[in-house]
Amino acid sequence: MPPPLSSAPGVVRAGFRFRCIACGDLGERATQNFRCSHCGDLLEIIYPDWKEVSLDPASLKSIWRERRTSQSPIDLSGVWRFRELLPPLENAGQAITLREGNTPLYELPQCARITGVPRLYAKHQGLNPTGSFKDAGMTVAATFARLAGFRWVACASTGNTSASMAAYAARGGMRSLVLVPEGKISWSKLSQALDYGAVTCQLRTDFDGCLRLLQELVLRVPVYQLNSINPFRLEGQKTLALELLEQLDWQPPDHIIVPGGNLGNSSAIGKALLEMHELGLIPRLPKLSVIQAEGANALVRTLREAGGKRLVNVQAETRATAIRIGNPASWKKAVHVLEATGGACEQVTEIEIAQAKAEIGAEGIGCEPASAVTLAGLKKLVKQGFVKPEESVVLVLTGNLLKDPDFTMEFHRGDLFKDGVDDGASAALKPLRHPPIILDATLDAVIQTLEQAEKQQA
Repeated sequence: MPPPLSSAPGVVRAGFRFRCIACGDLGERATQNFRCSHCGDLLEIIYPDWKEVSLDPASLKSIWRERRTSQSPIDLSGVWRFRELLPPLENAGQAITLREGNTPLYELPQCARITGVPRLYAKHQGLNPTGSFKDAGMTVAATFARLAGFRWVACASTGNTSASMAAYAARGGMRSLVLVPEGKISWSKLSQALDYGAVTCQLRTDFDGCLRLLQELVLRVPVYQLNSINPFRLEGQKTLALELLEQLDWQPPDHIIVPGGNLGNSSAIGKALLEMHELGLIPRLPKLSVIQAEGANALVRTLREAGGKRLVNVQAETRATAIRIGNPASWKKAVHVLEATGGACEQVTEIEIAQAKAEIGAEGIGCEPASAVTLAGLKKLVKQGFVKPEESVVLVLTGNLLKDPDFTMEFHRGDLFKDGVDDGASAALKPLRHPPIILDATLDAVIQTLEQAEKQQA
């Protein structure tokens, strides 16, 4: 058996505790499946010392602002820059970092016109080192894996987690094991894990089957689990919200909208919002809403059919592979943050995802399909009256456009929906398609194409 986390050399244990999200049991130790030893539910990290230390909001903001001009490796990280609200390290050199975080907040003028919400922004986590939001959590979790003395780390993945874990393992001098469902992830994502040196296993199952096997594996061999079940992952991913609020001068938006897959990210962002409010860093809570693909809508069904009391599993199927998950591990955490912030949970169709992705691309930004559910979901929330036109909205874009180029090419060539679409959807999608044009290599042919494009634009 691997050593318990609390025995890790170099970890300042007094700064945090593990707490069960169900029975509330507290402890300094966590087994390698990160489950409560009493009831079997997930764990979260809490900081009892905060009440005794009495963290000053103004001082924290000043410290974090000053670190932006520092050239220290740990301060160049947009995650560890906020380390007062993270599990503490004994020294800065212990952090495994690729300068993650520090992602831009974009205005979306064209999408604002489409949705009728003028104050619309995108926090683009796809500009992290490996191209997704996973890096923010991986820097913390990988750091504590190395501090605990592990040589091997492992994850089950739909693609982004494997890329991130493999990169941080390589950076930290560890080996990595990746379990992915055969034929169900983007080759672009898989190629990252291969290049970073991961031992990659394509299993004849879905993501949920990969995760079940991983949970059994870590109890039998000394391998450290780096899925979002690992609460250190969520602590790192909290910093997305901290950085966002800093970029907004600590004035919360009315709404933050995130994609919903395994639900670790929404849980992490929600945890950060609640902690910031409790510490006095922000005056009020934004509403955090989660959007899922219609074909992978476990949280939507859990809320609608079971009132959020039990998980309704689904057989997940969507081209938005990053959120193709039917048995989300962090569903209880997500339900809690939705209730605590007053957010909504909605689902969108494959056509709505494709259209929204192309509309974000037209802003000159781009994102992977899973990220686009945020814009598609916003349209529905505006139509329902949940989001008002005068309110401010931030969409969290979780992955880079280059994560799934096959989706993009199939969309623009008209091959994405092989069964066809109805006339209304076809009319909406057609202006957004920009297929490559094959021409003779003559100046006249190029000029004629340019003139035709000008006429179409007019």
